[in-house]
Amino acid sequence: MGAPATTTFGTPAYDRRLVALLSVGQLITWGSVFYVFALLMEPVERELGLSRAQSSLAFSLALLAEGVMAWPVGRWIDRGHERAVMTGGSLLIAAGLLLHSFIGSAAAFYAVWLLLGGALAATLYNPVFAIVTRRFPNDFRRAIITLTFLGGLASTVFIPLGAWLITQLGWRHALWVLAAIHLFVCVPLHAHLLRHAPRAAPRSAAHAAPATRPAAHYLRSVPFLMVGIFTVLLMAVTAALPPHMVSLLRGAGLPEAWAIAVPASIGLMQVLGRVLLFFFEHHFDLHLANRLIPCLIPIGLVTLIAGAGHPAAALWFVLFYGMGNGMLTIVKGTAIAQYVDREHVATLNGALGLPSAIARALAPLLLGLLWTPAGGYTAGLWVLFAASVVGVFALLGAQRWRLGRT
Repeated sequence: MGAPATTTFGTPAYDRRLVALLSVGQLITWGSVFYVFALLMEPVERELGLSRAQSSLAFSLALLAEGVMAWPVGRWIDRGHERAVMTGGSLLIAAGLLLHSFIGSAAAFYAVWLLLGGALAATLYNPVFAIVTRRFPNDFRRAIITLTFLGGLASTVFIPLGAWLITQLGWRHALWVLAAIHLFVCVPLHAHLLRHAPRAAPRSAAHAAPATRPAAHYLRSVPFLMVGIFTVLLMAVTAALPPHMVSLLRGAGLPEAWAIAVPASIGLMQVLGRVLLFFFEHHFDLHLANRLIPCLIPIGLVTLIAGAGHPAAALWFVLFYGMGNGMLTIVKGTAIAQYVDREHVATLNGALGLPSAIARALAPLLLGLLWTPAGGYTAGLWVLFAASVVGVFALLGAQRWRLGRT
């Protein structure tokens, strides 16, 4: 791939091939690290003698490390080091998964997930969204939606694949396979694709201005604070469920096949939601869609709570939560640009890294602590429901504040 083509106005032309191949990296990274943890949790607990809260702490530490690294990763990308960031991140994931296969203590378990969390900051949606926003300022929303298509299939592909690898090879050797995928697919993919990074964030002629306010101005604005509340709470809710999903469904009395199929099916619903958004977003009001999409998360949670282990309720949960979570990624990924400021997207999103990380780190741990042998995850699910409702109203407030002043 040579230097990127440009339009007649000097803006880089949209590159479908680059976006599609970056999507492959998202599929592998989300699936082999973020979602496979749910399959590793119980066998690791048995071997190391950990409680559910203790094993959940590893995932929380990973999310915390990811958030702490969000700011420097964003700064490195803004300075044109996107190739080194994502290639190095993939190398660290390969190393982390390999080291994971040799752990023999809780301390080693936590150390490995701290490493993996830091590597995720350089390889998941936040960095790749920043990259396409810098490269394609006129088509960043289109690129973000496209990137999430394959990313949304991560659970669908890797939960069954991970379960099969663990059954066939044991969880330690299964990690060798996942590490090899990163080493031989993701590392060369990012190293090859991300050459010729733009040195400065390009700006379209339509949005150019002789002078812009500094990022610090927007950090103190009401829309940023409201978008921040929305982002932090909804990220916490969606981070809490994946590591507990298989155990939650087993505890609710669903058969083992359902406990695997339900979280795997969420990925399909995520992709379906994004496909619908891609094809129909120009046919209805964008801001109305941004208000309605997050509502699917609390609706899905209520369905799961009320269903109490019934397969039909699990299917409705998959539909509402899966489609909502799929489209929610787009809303979160574009909310800063739409309701706060487009020129400082990477910096403003980076500023949300640490609070988002703390919320995401605490959420799985909190869900584990709220679990009881008698009540299962019911109390924790009600807490997640309340948090999602507050987040929905915060986004509505940001919309009304910004759109009412334009």
